[in-house]
Amino acid sequence: MLIQSIEQLRALYASPKERAVKKQMPALDRHCRQFIALSPFVVLGSQGADDALDASPRGGAPGFVKVTEAGQLLIPDSPGNNRLDTLENIIHTRRIGMLFIIPGVDETLRVNGQAKLTTATDLLKLCTSELKPPKLVIQVDVTQAYLHCAKAFMRSKLWDTSKQIDRARLPTMGEMIGEQTGMADPPETQAEMLERYKSEL
Repeated sequence: MLIQSIEQLRALYASPKERAVKKQMPALDRHCRQFIALSPFVVLGSQGADDALDASPRGGAPGFVKVTEAGQLLIPDSPGNNRLDTLENIIHTRRIGMLFIIPGVDETLRVNGQAKLTTATDLLKLCTSELKPPKLVIQVDVTQAYLHCAKAFMRSKLWDTSKQIDRARLPTMGEMIGEQTGMADPPETQAEMLERYKSEL
């Protein structure tokens, strides 16, 4: 049966427990702030004017995403592939969702809010903790924040080193993209790609 209504969906599941509902907050508390300060990795979810969706990983030293005294988030836009999918989506809709991850910790932090792009000198300076200063900062007014349970990470055993996959089981990034795009240039080796990435961090 194809599920086409909220009523059909809810009939499959129990009602959420009171704690699951009440844990959502309209702003960051001290626990959320500490989580973000320890997190070196966040996934940004955004939506464009054409309703196209995008999820983009961002990383840096723990706490590379800053929290202001007023509770806004400041996300430096470090060098990437220049597609600018997330940034263009923010210009169109200003909506953003974030999933903060801490290595070795199974719980995650979900944050949603209204975002804008800024090149304000004081914010760029505050976010210049990477190898290269950001061209701009994503400034987020938080509207929802809640800690997410550990079940997904427990099921995946993501931090279990015995479950890590040997990179050699996949073709190199250059080989995969070369095949996908049909570009005739000789693909980079994995070592060449990593060296190029290091020079662009």
